[in-house]
Amino acid sequence: MISPAAADALETWLASQSALGGAAQNTLTAYHGDLTEFLSFMTLHKGESQGLGPLTRISVTDMRAWMAFTRGNGVGARSLARKLSAVKSFYRWLAERESFDPTAVLSTRAPKFQKKLPRPLDQDAARAVIDTVELQSETPWVGARDMAVVTLLYGCGLRISEALGLDGRDAPLPAVLRILGKGGKERVVPVLDAARDAVQVYMDLCPHPKEDGGPLFRGVRGGRLSPRIVSGVMEKTRMQLGLPSTATPHAMRHSFATHLLEAGGDLRAIQELLGHASLSTTQAYTAVDTARLMDVYNRTHPKA
Repeated sequence: MISPAAADALETWLASQSALGGAAQNTLTAYHGDLTEFLSFMTLHKGESQGLGPLTRISVTDMRAWMAFTRGNGVGARSLARKLSAVKSFYRWLAERESFDPTAVLSTRAPKFQKKLPRPLDQDAARAVIDTVELQSETPWVGARDMAVVTLLYGCGLRISEALGLDGRDAPLPAVLRILGKGGKERVVPVLDAARDAVQVYMDLCPHPKEDGGPLFRGVRGGRLSPRIVSGVMEKTRMQLGLPSTATPHAMRHSFATHLLEAGGDLRAIQELLGHASLSTTQAYTAVDTARLMDVYNRTHPKA
């Protein structure tokens, strides 16, 4: 349903996002899906194949029709805003390449939505997760592995993909880790003694041999550990502890940032530790901290 010219332009743009923008593979996959949906809609909406010529003449009315159609298919405001962002990025590139005015697309306003705040665990709950997660397996090395992974998420603020992306050459863990995060951005993360010790215990018990180019964290068959396995272990742990459904692996990273902020950590330093490209992303944790302080105030102050 997409013309060869449009498909070629899309692939060229995606290649540029990878080579010049450093976009991660997951981001590129999302871009490809979003733009394919958009271009397919325009083909049906216009009743003809949308080559590069017709694409340069997209109107405000066309954009409104696409947004209404997308919302009508059950896509939420947040997801639609993400799709629109991808379309705008593509059109900025296409307009420069084809020399046309992209105002109709770029002036389209994203739907308003309330940004979700991070949902961290409190410090006692985070400790309880670390203490309990290894009990979910009857196999000692598997339990040690799960505890090591969760300790890295909470102790170093790693994303689950970053923790599971570590290789054998990264162990024994050094005092600081160089992590390649989203968009190919590298950051330096201090490693707590507790995290190093947890990883070492796992390595001592793991039946699979260490390989510099192989995965550090392995599944039972020896392959790289899947994020789904870690999510499943966290689900069992939170049910055992009576924690909410928001107690996911990623919540351990949220907890890392929030507890640093509560202890007086500098927002810029936390941004660097988390690998956030924008400070505004990190600032979401200040709202969490403020909400917690107001809750304490309302519950304890005699005049509240």
